[in-house]
Amino acid sequence: MVRLVAGRYIHRVLGLLPWLSAVTIGVIVAVVVAASADAIKSAAALVLLAVVLHNGLGLALGYGAGKVARLGAPASRAMAFEVGMQNSGLAASLAAAHFSPLAALPAAVFSVWHNVSGAVVAAWMSYRARGAEQRAANG
Repeated sequence: MVRLVAGRYIHRVLGLLPWLSAVTIGVIVAVVVAASADAIKSAAALVLLAVVLHNGLGLALGYGAGKVARLGAPASRAMAFEVGMQNSGLAASLAAAHFSPLAALPAAVFSVWHNVSGAVVAAWMSYRARGAEQRAANG
Protein backbone atom coordinates (compact mmCIF):
# COMPACT_ATOMS: atom_id res chain seq x y z
CA MET A 1 0.00 0.00 0.00
CA VAL A 2 2.80 2.40 0.91
CA ARG A 3 4.59 1.66 -2.37
CA LEU A 4 1.40 2.35 -4.29
CA VAL A 5 0.87 5.73 -2.64
CA ALA A 6 4.47 6.91 -2.31
CA GLY A 7 6.36 4.63 -4.71
CA ARG A 8 8.86 7.18 -6.00
CA TYR A 9 9.86 8.19 -2.46
CA ILE A 10 10.12 4.63 -1.18
CA HIS A 11 12.87 3.72 -3.66
CA ARG A 12 15.07 6.45 -2.19
CA VAL A 13 14.97 5.06 1.35
CA LEU A 14 14.54 1.34 0.70
CA GLY A 15 18.27 0.66 0.80
CA LEU A 16 18.60 2.46 4.13
CA LEU A 17 15.98 0.41 5.98
CA PRO A 18 18.18 -2.62 6.80
CA TRP A 19 20.85 -0.28 8.20
CA LEU A 20 18.28 1.68 10.17
CA SER A 21 16.90 -1.55 11.61
CA ALA A 22 20.36 -2.78 12.63
CA VAL A 23 21.27 0.53 14.26
CA THR A 24 17.95 0.69 16.12
CA ILE A 25 18.35 -2.82 17.51
CA GLY A 26 21.95 -2.00 18.43
CA VAL A 27 20.84 1.06 20.38
CA ILE A 28 18.14 -0.91 22.20
CA VAL A 29 20.64 -3.62 23.12
CA ALA A 30 23.20 -1.04 24.28
CA VAL A 31 20.64 0.66 26.52
CA VAL A 32 19.51 -2.65 28.03
CA VAL A 33 23.07 -3.84 28.60
CA ALA A 34 24.08 -0.52 30.16
CA ALA A 35 21.09 -0.61 32.50
CA SER A 36 21.83 -4.22 33.48
CA ALA A 37 25.62 -4.17 33.78
CA ASP A 38 25.68 -5.49 37.36
CA ALA A 39 23.03 -8.11 36.64
CA ILE A 40 24.96 -9.30 33.60
CA LYS A 41 27.93 -10.17 35.78
CA SER A 42 25.87 -12.30 38.13
CA ALA A 43 23.58 -14.04 35.63
CA ALA A 44 25.66 -14.13 32.45
CA ALA A 45 26.37 -17.87 32.28
CA LEU A 46 22.80 -18.93 32.99
CA VAL A 47 21.33 -16.39 30.57
CA LEU A 48 23.78 -17.38 27.82
CA LEU A 49 22.96 -21.07 28.29
CA ALA A 50 19.22 -20.38 28.13
CA VAL A 51 19.62 -18.20 25.03
CA VAL A 52 21.78 -20.75 23.18
CA LEU A 53 19.36 -23.59 24.01
CA HIS A 54 16.32 -21.52 23.03
CA ASN A 55 17.87 -20.54 19.72
CA GLY A 56 19.22 -24.00 18.92
CA LEU A 57 15.93 -25.71 19.71
CA GLY A 58 14.03 -23.16 17.65
CA LEU A 59 16.26 -23.72 14.64
CA ALA A 60 16.13 -27.51 14.97
CA LEU A 61 12.38 -27.69 15.61
CA GLY A 62 11.65 -25.33 12.73
CA TYR A 63 13.72 -27.41 10.34
CA GLY A 64 12.23 -30.63 11.69
CA ALA A 65 8.69 -29.31 11.32
CA GLY A 66 9.42 -28.49 7.70
CA LYS A 67 10.65 -32.02 7.10
CA VAL A 68 7.66 -33.57 8.91
CA ALA A 69 5.37 -31.43 6.74
CA ARG A 70 7.26 -32.83 3.72
CA LEU A 71 8.46 -29.43 2.60
CA GLY A 72 11.51 -29.30 0.39
CA ALA A 73 14.96 -28.48 1.72
CA PRO A 74 14.79 -24.73 0.90
CA ALA A 75 11.41 -24.34 2.62
CA SER A 76 12.59 -26.37 5.63
CA ARG A 77 15.65 -24.14 5.94
CA ALA A 78 13.46 -21.04 5.74
CA MET A 79 11.18 -22.47 8.40
CA ALA A 80 14.17 -23.10 10.66
CA PHE A 81 15.08 -19.42 10.51
CA GLU A 82 11.50 -18.25 10.96
CA VAL A 83 11.18 -20.28 14.15
CA GLY A 84 14.75 -19.87 15.42
CA MET A 85 15.09 -16.11 14.98
CA GLN A 86 12.70 -14.13 17.14
CA ASN A 87 12.27 -10.39 17.42
CA SER A 88 14.65 -9.77 20.30
CA GLY A 89 14.72 -6.01 19.80
CA LEU A 90 10.99 -5.86 20.47
CA ALA A 91 11.35 -8.24 23.42
CA ALA A 92 14.12 -6.13 24.96
CA SER A 93 12.22 -2.87 24.63
CA LEU A 94 8.96 -4.35 26.00
CA ALA A 95 10.75 -6.01 28.93
CA ALA A 96 12.65 -2.82 29.77
CA ALA A 97 9.47 -0.75 29.59
CA HIS A 98 7.30 -3.02 31.73
CA PHE A 99 9.71 -4.89 34.01
CA SER A 100 13.11 -4.41 35.62
CA PRO A 101 16.20 -3.98 33.43
CA LEU A 102 17.18 -7.54 34.38
CA ALA A 103 14.07 -8.85 32.61
CA ALA A 104 15.37 -7.40 29.34
CA LEU A 105 18.76 -9.11 29.68
CA PRO A 106 17.90 -12.39 27.89
CA ALA A 107 16.47 -10.47 24.94
CA ALA A 108 19.57 -8.28 24.75
CA VAL A 109 21.85 -11.32 24.80
CA PHE A 110 19.64 -13.01 22.21
CA SER A 111 19.94 -9.95 19.96
CA VAL A 112 23.66 -10.51 19.71
CA TRP A 113 23.61 -14.32 19.78
CA HIS A 114 21.04 -14.92 17.05
CA ASN A 115 23.02 -12.78 14.62
CA VAL A 116 26.08 -14.94 15.23
CA SER A 117 24.28 -18.28 15.23
CA GLY A 118 22.15 -17.32 12.23
CA ALA A 119 25.21 -16.50 10.14
CA VAL A 120 26.94 -19.73 11.17
CA VAL A 121 23.88 -21.92 10.52
CA ALA A 122 23.18 -20.21 7.18
CA ALA A 123 26.77 -20.79 6.05
CA TRP A 124 26.64 -24.43 7.18
CA MET A 125 23.31 -25.03 5.41
CA SER A 126 24.63 -23.40 2.25
CA TYR A 127 27.76 -25.56 2.37
CA ARG A 128 25.67 -28.72 2.81
CA ALA A 129 23.31 -27.74 -0.02
CA ARG A 130 26.23 -27.12 -2.41
CA GLY A 131 27.74 -30.47 -1.45
CA ALA A 132 24.45 -32.25 -2.14
CA GLU A 133 24.17 -30.52 -5.52
CA GLN A 134 27.71 -31.57 -6.45
CA ARG A 135 27.08 -35.17 -5.40
CA ALA A 136 23.88 -35.23 -7.47
CA ALA A 137 25.68 -33.78 -10.50
CA ASN A 138 28.52 -36.32 -10.24
CA GLY A 139 26.04 -39.16 -10.09
